[in-house]
Amino acid sequence: MATSANMMKKTTKNQKNIKQEDNKIPFLVKARPYLIILPALLLTIGILYPFATAIYYSLTDFSFRSIDYKFIGLKNWISMFQSKNFWHACLVTVQYTLATTGTEMVAGLGIALLLVRESRFTKTLRIILIFPLMIAPVIATLIWQLMLNNSVGIVEKFLNLFGVFNFPWASSASTALLTAAMIDFWVYTPFVMLLMLAGLQSLPKSPYESAKIDGGSPWFTFRTLTLPLLKPFIFIALVFRLMASMQEYGIIFALTKGGPGSTLMNLSLTGYNMGFAFSSLGKALPYLLVLWAAIFFISKKLIGAWLKGQQNAQGN
Repeated sequence: MATSANMMKKTTKNQKNIKQEDNKIPFLVKARPYLIILPALLLTIGILYPFATAIYYSLTDFSFRSIDYKFIGLKNWISMFQSKNFWHACLVTVQYTLATTGTEMVAGLGIALLLVRESRFTKTLRIILIFPLMIAPVIATLIWQLMLNNSVGIVEKFLNLFGVFNFPWASSASTALLTAAMIDFWVYTPFVMLLMLAGLQSLPKSPYESAKIDGGSPWFTFRTLTLPLLKPFIFIALVFRLMASMQEYGIIFALTKGGPGSTLMNLSLTGYNMGFAFSSLGKALPYLLVLWAAIFFISKKLIGAWLKGQQNAQGN
C-alpha cells in the first residue's frame, strides 16, 4: 500500500512538473502550428464563402432592381438549360478556347525551340516578344482595333498591297471570332513561349549528347526526348491557357461587346449581361457556375493525367 501511495505521489509530482514546463513555453511557440495553418484557412474561407453565396443566390430571384428577393429553387437553372442563348454561349466558349489555346500552344513551343540557343540575336528577340505581356488585354484590343481600321489601319494598308480591300474583321459574324482569336494569340503566346523556353533550358544535356552520338535525327530527338521531358511544362501552360481562354471577357468585350449580334457571346459575357445589363443576378449566376464547373473538371482531368504519367514514368 505504501508503495502504491508513493507511486501516486510521484505521478502527481511528474504531472505538475510537466504542467510547469508547459507554462514556461512561450505563447508564440505554442501557437506556431495554428499560425502556419491560418493563411491556408483564411484562403479557403475566402474561396468557399463567395462560392457558397453564388450557389445560394442562383436559387433565388435576386435582382439589383429590388432589395426584396425570394427563394425559387431550380427555376433559374431549368430556364438556363432550356435557353438557346446558353447553348450558343457554350458553343462560342468551346470554339474560342480551341482556336486560341491550340494555336498558342503550338506557336509558343515552336518559338521557344527557335530561341533556345544562346546568342545576342535570340536574347534581343526574347525581349521584343515579351512586350505583349506587358500590355493589358483591353489596351491591346484597342490598339488592334486601330491597326485593323479600314480607313487608317496599318494592317488594312498592308492588305491593300495584295488587292484585299475593306476586310470586315470584327464587324462581320464570319470573321469576328478570327479577329478576337488573333488578338488573344498576340497577347498570350509569349506566356506559353516563356514557359516552354524555361523548360527547354532546364532539360539535361546528357541524353541529347547520347542521341547525337547514336546518329539520331532532329525529329527523332524532338519526338523521343524533348516532348516527353517537356510534358510538365506543357501541362502547366495548357491548364493556365485553357482556364483563361474559357473565361475570356476583356478582349471580347473591348472588341465587340459580344457582337456583331450574339456572335461572340460566350458564357462570361452572357452571364455579365444577365447580371448587370438586365440586373438579374439570380439568372446570371448559373451561367458562371457552369463555367466554373467546366474549368474545374477539365483542369482536374489534365492534372490527373499528368500525375498518372509521372507515376508511370517512375514505375509506380
